[in-house]
Amino acid sequence: MADVFLVRHGETEWSRSGRHTGCTDVPLTEHGRDEAHRLMPLVRSLRIGAAFVSPLQRARETAELIGAADARVDADLREWDYGGYEGVTTAEIQRTRPGWFLFTDGVAPGPPDHPGESPEQVGARADRMLAKVEAALATTEGVVLLVAHGHFLRVLTARRLGLPPSAGALFQLATGTLCRLGTEHDRPVIAGWNIRPGRDRVVSTGS
Repeated sequence: MADVFLVRHGETEWSRSGRHTGCTDVPLTEHGRDEAHRLMPLVRSLRIGAAFVSPLQRARETAELIGAADARVDADLREWDYGGYEGVTTAEIQRTRPGWFLFTDGVAPGPPDHPGESPEQVGARADRMLAKVEAALATTEGVVLLVAHGHFLRVLTARRLGLPPSAGALFQLATGTLCRLGTEHDRPVIAGWNIRPGRDRVVSTGS
């Protein structure tokens, strides 16, 4: 089975300040653009059979900067819907909900157009995306590349490994990094995590 590569978008003003950024379509900072651009040599070293990207501009701009401008936009790759916690930091939430933890507690209800998602709902969306990944791996040669968001990609990783959505908490994911989900003895494994250019090397044959 070919590998799946994940790219978290580059830094934004909200990611830098720790604000939960779900539906808010904030752009990359200059540093975020630089983070993404520096990933291009790593991405170009891959034999990509299919690429998918979140519809939000921070992910789409990242895809362009890493050389994956033709990635297919897929709404299932959007970030966690934070509902009433959109734009709020964890520290601010914990002032009224001590001990609150996103991966187990979910979010407060939001407006009708962004009501919020539970961990299980995000997990179900990740499962849908993984089904599309499996279909792409079965019909194309090479690896699959996903360009999306931190919390969603953490849940997707957990589900790829057969873990519950809450296990996404185990996989801290930095902006502007590449991750590799591979296999060992036909079982899914993490083969590389938070890979940065100049520090790590990506090895993938697409098989």
